Amino acid sequence: MNDCYQQNITVIRQRWPVLASQLDTMAEKATELTLALAEGAESTLSVNGIQLTSRHNRALEAQQQAAQVQQQPVVTLYGTGLGDLQHELLSRRELNTLKVKILNESLFSLVLQLLDQRSWLSDPRVQLSLAGEDKELQPPYVVLPSELELASDFSQKIRQRLCSELEVGNVSLRLAENTAPLLPRLQQNQCYWQQDKQVQQLFRTMSTGQQAFVIAAGPSLEQHYGLLQQCRTQPVPPLLICVDTAVKALLAHQIVPDIVVTVDYLISARHLPVAELPASCRLVYFPITSAEILADFPGERYVAMNETQMFASLRDQLSAARLFMHGSVIHPAVDLAVQMGAREVLLFGADFAFSHQKTHASWQDGEIGIPYQQASEWVMNAYGEKVPTLPNFMTYLIGLERYIQRHPTITFYNMSKAGAVIEGTHYHPEYCR
Repeated sequence: MNDCYQQNITVIRQRWPVLASQLDTMAEKATELTLALAEGAESTLSVNGIQLTSRHNRALEAQQQAAQVQQQPVVTLYGTGLGDLQHELLSRRELNTLKVKILNESLFSLVLQLLDQRSWLSDPRVQLSLAGEDKELQPPYVVLPSELELASDFSQKIRQRLCSELEVGNVSLRLAENTAPLLPRLQQNQCYWQQDKQVQQLFRTMSTGQQAFVIAAGPSLEQHYGLLQQCRTQPVPPLLICVDTAVKALLAHQIVPDIVVTVDYLISARHLPVAELPASCRLVYFPITSAEILADFPGERYVAMNETQMFASLRDQLSAARLFMHGSVIHPAVDLAVQMGAREVLLFGADFAFSHQKTHASWQDGEIGIPYQQASEWVMNAYGEKVPTLPNFMTYLIGLERYIQRHPTITFYNMSKAGAVIEGTHYHPEYCR
């Protein structure tokens, strides 16, 4: 603990004594970081091969980063860097509060040992805390990109939300490019969505006390076939709402879903074997679903919409209710269960990760979707293990967590401890041990 650290931590101890104690603990772990000096027109620190700031013009870089957030009385900064962005934001007269969120505790302790940070730490407008203590983002905010790469395990939930939000624009652009050629399918399917029942006819139709089983296609589903077979024999059997890519797995074990939900325009009979389903099964679909699926489905069909721009042209022609959507078929499946009246929703196969070194139950790794070996991110499971995943899986997880947060009167159970921890869910005391 050198003099520089003691001077910095004294300010923190005076203002945030609990945080100071946490940082004292982390200070020793800072030695585990690989530190180097990166020199150019100026110089900066490189930590684990990642430059914290520009090595040519730190002040200009801070100005450009600050420009990403408009003049506001309250701004949140994710990451601490070398203090440049804090100084730039604090120079704004309109700023009343700057919330600085530490994304890597050891990294911040290291900087405190090397550089005098007292000028911004002492500013009464600054509020300093650990990013990992928050459940959700606090807009308006600006992010230090280097610290998205260096974020600690404790900050991963917030990091995932930041990465997802920063990618929204690119995702929307790619979605528009991918779906534009398919828009004629909306009119081609008119003979179906104009005549079929609308999804709101299913709302509030569940029996009192009946549970809803929402069955996704994550690998952990393979651990629950026996339970699903057994539950069908109960006096009041649960309602089985199944996503399209899980149908194959269920039918292989003589489990027939009550409702199948499909949303992806790429789903075909290969993914969803409709010919093997009985007429008692119902289909909830979006208007862009393959005509092959709609023509061959043996049971009742119910059309639904969502709030995306894709269906803007149908708003005046189709009054079907909107189901929640955040990139994955699991979202409208869960929303359907809630709209139908479920007070308890049990999630099967909702892994959002390669929990058993593949993407989907009853499918070979890479047969549908990106293979296990290309995982670029990770999520934590209930055993405290890091499970490989993908950025889009993280976005789907975030969407479900936010939906659950908006429905506090519904009890959600996560039936697998092998997949991602889902904030707001419980592990079922009887079925999930």
